[in-house]
Amino acid sequence: MFSKKSLPVVIVLVLAGLLLTYNSSGIGNPPDKYQLIFEQVADMLEAAHYSPKKVDDVFSQNIHKKYLEALDPDKNIFLQSDLKDLKKFESSIDDELHGAPIAYFYAVDQVYAKRTKEVAAYYPELLMYPFQFTADESIVLEPEKLDYSKNEAARKDAWRKRLKFLTLERLSDLMDQRNTMKKGDSAYKTDADLEKDARAKVKLMMTRNFDRIIIKTKPDERFDMLVNVITNFMDPHTTFFPPLEKRSFDEQMSGRFYGIGASLRNDEGGAIRIATIVAGLPAYKSQQLVVGDQVLKVGQAAEEPTDLTGFETEDAVKLIRGKKGTEVRLTIKKADGTIKIVSMIRDEVVLDETYAKSAVINEGGKKIGYIFLPEFYADWERPNGPKCSQDVAKEIIKLKEQAVDAIIMDLRNNGGGSLYDVVQMVGFFIPEGPIVQVKDREGNPQVLRDRDRSVLYDGPLAVMVNEFSASASEIFAAAIQDYGRGIVIGSTSTYGKGTVQRNIGLEPSTGPFNKEATDIGTIKLTLQKFYRINGGSTQLKGVTPNIILPDQYETLKYREKDNPDALPWDEIPRAFYTRVSPGYDMDYVKKNSAVRVAANPTFNAIKESSSLMETANQRVYSLQLNKYREGQKSLRESFKKIEEMNKSTKVMAVKMLELDEKKLSADNDKLERRKQWIGNLSKDIYINETCQIISDMIRQVVLVKGN
Repeated sequence: MFSKKSLPVVIVLVLAGLLLTYNSSGIGNPPDKYQLIFEQVADMLEAAHYSPKKVDDVFSQNIHKKYLEALDPDKNIFLQSDLKDLKKFESSIDDELHGAPIAYFYAVDQVYAKRTKEVAAYYPELLMYPFQFTADESIVLEPEKLDYSKNEAARKDAWRKRLKFLTLERLSDLMDQRNTMKKGDSAYKTDADLEKDARAKVKLMMTRNFDRIIIKTKPDERFDMLVNVITNFMDPHTTFFPPLEKRSFDEQMSGRFYGIGASLRNDEGGAIRIATIVAGLPAYKSQQLVVGDQVLKVGQAAEEPTDLTGFETEDAVKLIRGKKGTEVRLTIKKADGTIKIVSMIRDEVVLDETYAKSAVINEGGKKIGYIFLPEFYADWERPNGPKCSQDVAKEIIKLKEQAVDAIIMDLRNNGGGSLYDVVQMVGFFIPEGPIVQVKDREGNPQVLRDRDRSVLYDGPLAVMVNEFSASASEIFAAAIQDYGRGIVIGSTSTYGKGTVQRNIGLEPSTGPFNKEATDIGTIKLTLQKFYRINGGSTQLKGVTPNIILPDQYETLKYREKDNPDALPWDEIPRAFYTRVSPGYDMDYVKKNSAVRVAANPTFNAIKESSSLMETANQRVYSLQLNKYREGQKSLRESFKKIEEMNKSTKVMAVKMLELDEKKLSADNDKLERRKQWIGNLSKDIYINETCQIISDMIRQVVLVKGN
């Protein structure tokens, strides 16, 4: 093996694309797959991670605790006696990562398999008889507040309370549905009948859950989970991808994949069924599949097919997708009960719904261009593959042809993606200059610049973000804000992911160690942190918008700062750049927005809902029917209030571009989806307020030019 001192250089050279050789043990028989993965993952983490934690006994103890929690997040499978028995292994993980024979995983897996079968026997018995929701008891569902059961009796009682709560949830929902009926209606049911229906729903859900755990989930998947616990402990974005997961990640980034052109769904009983079929693709061409067919098995050509019992839809989809031109065989159960095997050859399917798209909003006599970008996608495997920067440029050009007075870039819920493309995109709005700074583990800074002096669009600009806008979205918003080129609008901060990852494939044997993916897995490794051009990191803190709007999910702990394993915030020297004079008074724009928001009943309802959700997120519930329903009533009413307010919100005049409508006219389904998207935009209160904000900007710019 490479020495620990030389390995950082090796990894850097590998990432630069040079061909190097990785020696595994070098003598004797090659290690098994688990051992190989462990050793290579440890080498990568220690030698190349941006800020590696020391892999020692303390590291092991942390991993042990986190792995048990990952396997048993509700702490209702393992017993406290299991923790005592497994304690002798808790300091061995670091040794195994450094080459000792793997024993920890097998020890835990044996106990987990045994305990899972034990608790799987509980639910049929506990759900056999009606629950009484009169006793004054409560349940705590926040994992951090829970502890493992002391004994079998305590564990069974924990399951009794959990099943009772799940039944209570469904009973309450059924009662709400009944409240819309009259007693004389044929569908009207008594409380006892509704409770019976609720228990039946819970039993079905439990059956699916334990089928997934016991039948579908194999040791390989639990080992993959262990590896991910190890990588995520370094930081939340260092991730291990088994081959299927890596392919799924690549498909998401590229916006295309190879499959059969049919979507799937789980029905209430857990069966996987055909949901839609796309014309012109393999499923349609086969003339043997129809919507509603149940998919029993998936086979790769002549290989033994995989039984889908216990599978969720996304798991089945990963099996159906594969390489172009390869054969996939689906075992189908038709509505009449007949079973047949349908063979198809995979073909390309394009997820163009995830690509950039635009519309024109007519507001106050102004035409405002709107661009929606769901992610910073890039297909690097094809020279002419889709890249978000190129697509956004096309949308900007189309909007300029419509003579728009301003542009809104909507990056809400955009989790990031291609760093290259975000640098290109910021360049559309500035003459030239630095976009983002990057620093590696050695502290070496690098400034990524836009070197094109041309500006694609120089008019008023607004960037919409929220707490789920992350990574590349934060780079874009931060650069626009630092240059003063536009105004950023959204929740109190963006997500706060300020790290850069690259994919490195693990090698199944001695050979080149420079692939992005291999047959045993891939590590998405944090190698760098990025910084704003003003020197501050977006890590943890994210980007604070110029104008903050009330957000329903503001108080929920989803951001990077809520993860204890996240890397810290820091700053580096400011890059040299020149701010743009915006031509409007920011304080004036902010003040006008604050007045509108304060007077807007929908935003006030959102504030109220956010506060209630913070309380509900504590996850302590009464198991008395009346108390539970009282607690849920205020939350339901707050959501209902928002829905009612939204109905009275002014509908904006949003128009699809004629060029897009003409292009989509050949596919009625796509055209209808686009029309539905346009309709949703017209009622979006956040877009509405952003249009008001940008109208204030436009008016001031006009006044300045007029003077």
